[in-house]
Amino acid sequence: MGVFAPITTPFDEIGEVAYDKLRDNMNFYAKSSLKGYLALGSNGENKSLSNKEKEKVLATIINNKGSDQVVMAGCIFESTKETIEFAKIAQGLGTDFITLLPPSYFKKEMTDPVLLKYFSDVASSVTTPCLVYNAPQFCGGTTLSVSLVKDIAKHPNIVGVKDSSTGNIESFLLAVRDSFNVMPGSANFFMNGLIMGAPGGVISLANVFPEITCKLYTLTVGKKYEEAFKLNEKILQMNKAVSGTGGVAAVKYAMDLAGLYGGNPRLPLLPLSDELRKKMEDYFKKEGLI
Repeated sequence: MGVFAPITTPFDEIGEVAYDKLRDNMNFYAKSSLKGYLALGSNGENKSLSNKEKEKVLATIINNKGSDQVVMAGCIFESTKETIEFAKIAQGLGTDFITLLPPSYFKKEMTDPVLLKYFSDVASSVTTPCLVYNAPQFCGGTTLSVSLVKDIAKHPNIVGVKDSSTGNIESFLLAVRDSFNVMPGSANFFMNGLIMGAPGGVISLANVFPEITCKLYTLTVGKKYEEAFKLNEKILQMNKAVSGTGGVAAVKYAMDLAGLYGGNPRLPLLPLSDELRKKMEDYFKKEGLI
């Protein structure tokens, strides 16, 4: 596989989706070494978009990707019914994979049996392969257990898990890597995941510097570990300066610095502060990144 960028959703000055800017960004990414994209994830500000906006954003990404690139679509809703409805829309648009996050409003009720049925019901409703998304920071702290992932892996239309949590990737890989795709969702453990058998990763830094993250993938799978470890050190520092600084707002400002269109996040998220903007700009200049 390779590196996937969790695409950001651009907004204009009044907070409307800037589809023209999204197309411009995609034209750049389509010429890169990226394997593909995660549309409508956390970097895409999924929960801040209406369903109509989600549909149009997803269509824009699919219609402007490279011919050999693939698209994962985040189908993130609270009810099985609405998740299935949007999964079918995503399938109709030509999505290659559907990504499912645990519902979070009734967090205490999200037991392993409930989640297994939720994921299974959605995956059984479409022919597009599905992945589950382990990101407790975005679903009220719900973390997928290893035993649940083992059970999920038995479903014929669930083909993997994207893990953005802390401290779980090794357990998932050891449990199911021979039969299931386990994808790191953070630069912090991307290289470790690759060494342990992950087929690729979804890395927010790829929104800003796709070629650098793709180079780390190539070096690691090519077992050029000395070069890979040096590059990984640099990427960890870059990731700290970007994603670790201010979440989506920081990723978007880093994109602006790199010559893409990031813009501001949609309210209630606030733009990156002037202090953090200067700090990031100084770091990028010092490292020769801009």
